[in-house]
Amino acid sequence: MRKTSARLLALLSLLQARRDWPGSVLAERLEVSDRTVRRDVDRLRELGYPIATVKGPDGGYRLEAGSNLPPLLFDDEQAVALAIALRIATTAGAGIEEAAHRALTTVRQVMPSRLRHRIDALQVTAVERSTAQRVDSDVLMALSSAVHSREELRFDYEGSSVARRTQPHHLITWGGRWYLIAWDLDRDDWRTFRADRITPRIPTGPRFIPRELPGGEVTAFVRNRFQGSETWPCQGEVILDLPAATVSRYTYDGVVEELTDGRCKLSLGSWSWRSLAAELGKYDADLEVLGPPELEVACAQLADRYAKAARAD
Repeated sequence: MRKTSARLLALLSLLQARRDWPGSVLAERLEVSDRTVRRDVDRLRELGYPIATVKGPDGGYRLEAGSNLPPLLFDDEQAVALAIALRIATTAGAGIEEAAHRALTTVRQVMPSRLRHRIDALQVTAVERSTAQRVDSDVLMALSSAVHSREELRFDYEGSSVARRTQPHHLITWGGRWYLIAWDLDRDDWRTFRADRITPRIPTGPRFIPRELPGGEVTAFVRNRFQGSETWPCQGEVILDLPAATVSRYTYDGVVEELTDGRCKLSLGSWSWRSLAAELGKYDADLEVLGPPELEVACAQLADRYAKAARAD
């Protein structure tokens, strides 16, 4: 049987791997009794890990979010992915560069040497586009919170002598800039505000019922506002397993909309469906195709083509 400390780390790793674990399955994986699993769960709770008991025929456990951040456990792939994300975040232009650098230093210090060498080999240099504007991370958080909570937002806007009263609907990036799409209560119309010119007023106002955007969805609305018409013959939408701040750094002619859980929705165009599918590969992240069906077919065709190339030898 493993020592208690090693068994606790193994248990914590399992609890982080998926949402619910039946107690009997944990006992089988750890090669201990159900009673030992219960004692180890109690030890983790004493260390600050919020582990809930799941009711049901088998019973079980779930690692939940807590009010404090206890020590976390990452496998090698997770640790490398976290460090790479922090390295990229130091060039994100979202006002989090210094915090990301400090977090990267902290993570690197506790990494084994085999992983530090991999991380140190990745060097990212930020080349700013002339249109890019830095936005304070507190501003982005305030806008994002108002959007997700559906709460009216008042803010001072650079160039305006009066505070704007809005119903915020979407926080997006376009051409290297962050924008808030909102219904302007005083002008009784839709407006697009540059986030770097916004100074939010706290607290937020009452909750509101979302309105339907002209064109039915945010991509068509933004393209009509900034381009006047859609320029690419093939237009597709995907959900990327990356935050909007990261994706926007590498998106020059698309709409990036922030979602929850560190993901974003990307609307992009190209001259053919296969070229669009290939373009999505540059983000090096898991993705979900929202549509249209032609993009799904193109992704499958490219997957088959690359699989044949990998088997060529």
